[in-house]
Amino acid sequence: MNESPRVTVVIPAYNEASAIVPVLDRLLEAVSLPCEVLVVVDFPEDTTIPYVESYAERVQPTVRAVVNEYGRGPANAIRYGIHAAQAPVVVVTMADGCDDPRQIDDLTRLVERGVVVAAASRYMPGGQQVGGPMLKRFMSRTAGRTLFWFARIGTRDATNSFKAYRRAFVDEVGIESRDGFEIGLELTAKARRMRMPVAEIPTIWLDREAGVSNFKIAQWLPKYLHWYFFAFGSRLGVPQVSETPQPTEKQ
Repeated sequence: MNESPRVTVVIPAYNEASAIVPVLDRLLEAVSLPCEVLVVVDFPEDTTIPYVESYAERVQPTVRAVVNEYGRGPANAIRYGIHAAQAPVVVVTMADGCDDPRQIDDLTRLVERGVVVAAASRYMPGGQQVGGPMLKRFMSRTAGRTLFWFARIGTRDATNSFKAYRRAFVDEVGIESRDGFEIGLELTAKARRMRMPVAEIPTIWLDREAGVSNFKIAQWLPKYLHWYFFAFGSRLGVPQVSETPQPTEKQ
């Protein structure tokens, strides 16, 4: 009998083609907990799909490619993946292989122990970021440290997308982001405003070896700033934090 997944790993992808294969190899080698893996793309012609489908047939049937129906962009892909998840814990990680999949088990267990957001932190002791654009690194590190020191947000790396979430918490507060990768900051800021527990573990982030990053700093910066300042507010309840209801049915 198949074991129910304890964690759903959501991977937003855009035309990764064969580059997704070593990412899946490392992930399945690293994760020991029962899991499902959802590789979420924006359109049926995405070059990632045939490689994921072949991988599912050859290696692991719990790996699936799903087409996002909420609108294009990484935020909608992540929203769709979380809503489609079967497990009570969801980990979001990137398709570029920059994140260390060995942290997925530990992040999942932190959520199972009671936190609503568990962050993989590049900026806490033991963490590191290797490579990447200098301006993006400076802005991310500055935002993370100031939020940790002054907003008491619970992690030094609130902007990192590599996080685990209690799915019931996400369903409760909703996701308002519709464009970029600011979901990680949004949900962490919401947890802070509700005074719900956030935890972090160190991670080492390595810049991708192949391909081009889809991060659009100029376009998405205003969205990050919105959630950055939101984190500094007073305590709020669920009705004040949650969004206009979004579709919750499983696809």
